Amino acid sequence: MSDQSLRVAVLGGGSFGTALASIAADNGAEVRQWMRDPELAAQITNEHRNGRYLPDYAINAAVVASTQMAEVLEGAELVLVAIPSKAFREVVRQARPLLHEAQILVSTTKGIQEEGFKLMSQILEEETGFAHIGVISGPNLASEIADKQLTATVIASDDPQTRTRVQTALGCDYFRVYASNDRYGVELGGALKNIYAIAAGMAAALGMGENTRSMLMTRALAEMSRFAVDQGANPMTFLGLAGVGDLIVTCSSALSRNYRVGQALGEGKSLEEAVEALGQVAEGVNTVRLVRDKAHEDGVYMPLAEGLYQVLFKGVPARDMARLLMLGEQSSDVEFVLPRKDVQQDRREGGEPHG
Repeated sequence: MSDQSLRVAVLGGGSFGTALASIAADNGAEVRQWMRDPELAAQITNEHRNGRYLPDYAINAAVVASTQMAEVLEGAELVLVAIPSKAFREVVRQARPLLHEAQILVSTTKGIQEEGFKLMSQILEEETGFAHIGVISGPNLASEIADKQLTATVIASDDPQTRTRVQTALGCDYFRVYASNDRYGVELGGALKNIYAIAAGMAAALGMGENTRSMLMTRALAEMSRFAVDQGANPMTFLGLAGVGDLIVTCSSALSRNYRVGQALGEGKSLEEAVEALGQVAEGVNTVRLVRDKAHEDGVYMPLAEGLYQVLFKGVPARDMARLLMLGEQSSDVEFVLPRKDVQQDRREGGEPHG
């Protein structure tokens, strides 16, 4: 859907931010993109390609990139913040004097800030106090979007104006934008699934089959939703694009950065070697530690996250951890149907069945 008058600013020069900038320009918006690297900005503006993060794809020629944040934000009605989680707050603070409360601010980052266990939209709220805040999340491999392959995403916000404006700005014949009002659940799904992508890559490298991957993904979904509900999210959100949808693509595709880190670990590389070989930020590595610590603190049962933590940060070999996870308790399948504590109670009362 075209929107000739809309001005869109994208903060960040990575693959997903660039892909969204190109979509908005395809839809007729006036698009400016901010990044720190002047050479990359010049390449996007003059050659219409992002040689570092999306080297094989053409970008809409109307996208203008700049290192001058004031130029990029001037007159923008919609601001997409596509900055890795570690630098997210710093960039939002830098932008704050140039922002105004009528603007719509949308995070596209699937990560968690360590201090205070904050999601990116919470940082936007804290730093600006604005009413029009949302998040974009879903099964969105940037290279496929740039290749104009049919893709769907979710815009989540309590604010109807934010949802409809983003659907108008980004929705097109190959990029479908669905709406949600569970911002926290959608955002948490996007961050949590990165953990399990690492596990899936590891399992593939260890030669585990399709049954194993299916088991891993469904137990991951149970673990994600268990944690998210403890944090106040709606478990039904995890049946949508930002939950099971994103989990499927990131656990099935070698294009997924987190999957590739897991694959390298499964092949016996160290965490440092795996991250260095990737050459980009894999948000899942930091998320494993943050979520595992938060689960410990809140008493949430997360054996997969715990196992990955042991492999990534405690030097436990991936194959040994996979074996230990298989020895975990056989509990409830879907806990919102049959609570885990009920299964444990049944076992205490009835004992184990005889073979």
